[in-house]
Amino acid sequence: MAQSATTAMRAVPHSTPKERAGHGKEARHRSPRSAHAVYLPSADRPDPLAILEAQSAARVPELVPIRYGRMTESPFRFYRGAAAIMASDLAGSPESGITTQLCGDAHLLNFRLLASPERRLMFDINDFDETLPGPWEWDVKRLSASLVIAGRANGFDEAERAGIVSSAVRSYREAMRGFAGMGNLDVWYAKIDADRLEALLARRLDKSGRKKLTGAMAKARRRDTLRVFEKLTELVDGQPRIAADPPLLVPIADLLPDGERSEFEQRLRRLVEHYGLTLASDRRALLEDYRLVDVARKVVGVGSVGTRCWILLLLGRDGRDPLFLQAKEADASVLAAHLGASRYRNQGERVVSGQRLMQAASDIFLGWARVDGIDGEQRDFYVRQLRDWKGIAMPETMPPEQLGMFGEVCGMTLARAHARSGDRIAIAAYLGRSDVFDRAIAAFAEAYADQNERDHQALVDAVRAGRLPAQEFPTT
Repeated sequence: MAQSATTAMRAVPHSTPKERAGHGKEARHRSPRSAHAVYLPSADRPDPLAILEAQSAARVPELVPIRYGRMTESPFRFYRGAAAIMASDLAGSPESGITTQLCGDAHLLNFRLLASPERRLMFDINDFDETLPGPWEWDVKRLSASLVIAGRANGFDEAERAGIVSSAVRSYREAMRGFAGMGNLDVWYAKIDADRLEALLARRLDKSGRKKLTGAMAKARRRDTLRVFEKLTELVDGQPRIAADPPLLVPIADLLPDGERSEFEQRLRRLVEHYGLTLASDRRALLEDYRLVDVARKVVGVGSVGTRCWILLLLGRDGRDPLFLQAKEADASVLAAHLGASRYRNQGERVVSGQRLMQAASDIFLGWARVDGIDGEQRDFYVRQLRDWKGIAMPETMPPEQLGMFGEVCGMTLARAHARSGDRIAIAAYLGRSDVFDRAIAAFAEAYADQNERDHQALVDAVRAGRLPAQEFPTT
């Protein structure tokens, strides 16, 4: 049984390395590594569509059909929106009893290029909407199943998929063993920046692969605030305003009549003020040099479609000095029903705290707030910059060797994130030096990919039958 999310992630703090390693090896008796190979849906498995419908009930009604539309596009798109379903399936599965801070939705597209506060390009985990303390195996399994699902979409055979997953898990295991031998500060400062990423991959990539990597890094660096400003705004009476692209991007002026709009804009200004208090004092001073000039509701991702997400345009020195912030609704983690409630009363703070703990370097404007929405309901939000130097992988263009290398970097990155918050020595000792766990997870990932395909087909059938509404719009 998984520990509560309020339970400390180290049951015996300040134990010796030998004691911590012993704890990890003892865990093999309670939960053998080979046991992770099995996935069998329970006899009382909840209806996956009922789980999606329960989530949709709390979302913006007119946006829910877009979510279902995106999830019907392919098994991989479905998987991106099905973190709550997988959390339910993982509850009660074999686990070592060693907990760490979880991403909660560690599929392969949530690993990407990002900007550090020092304006260096990094490779790290990006999405922490579901973060919560829990069994480290859950993140490994979600990443591994995503690799199989992507591999199937690309037409890779079972042996190729097994090799990709085994490589990713081996990378996690070997990286964790490396972190187990390092001091606390060395683990904390560990990171994968652009130079290290190139060094890790350049020798193994062919000329085309190296060109793609260089191009992806250059493209990520171009995705800065000024580029977003040029893409998302227009001049209205000589003033920059967010351009409408309904229903994916709707300015506040198009959502509410004048009187209600003015009142809601005041709430959002208070959101910015309250959120600023969660920043370090130097960053708060920087934020105070900007003024809020426009707001729009934005549809984002797949699993997040229908949650309240606002983009805020702020201007600094003049009309060519923009700052785009994204305020995204934070509800309880999908893991909470199985691992226990977060110790944070504000769900935005839960997200921010998990992100700061797991990422090597977080956005300087990352913070949280609570505000009354358009409907008068009080909701929690986390805030960060919009699209600052972000580069996302395109697994559909990767041959097996490249997807395997990408999986290895994801595994290494996930190990670093887990090593910062959990007992890295115990996890490394549990995993050991053999490939027993690697092969077990490869088998699990194949079995869970089968389940994901069945669930995806159930959604497609429900849409065709008219049980659930679906509307097609491009995925962001």
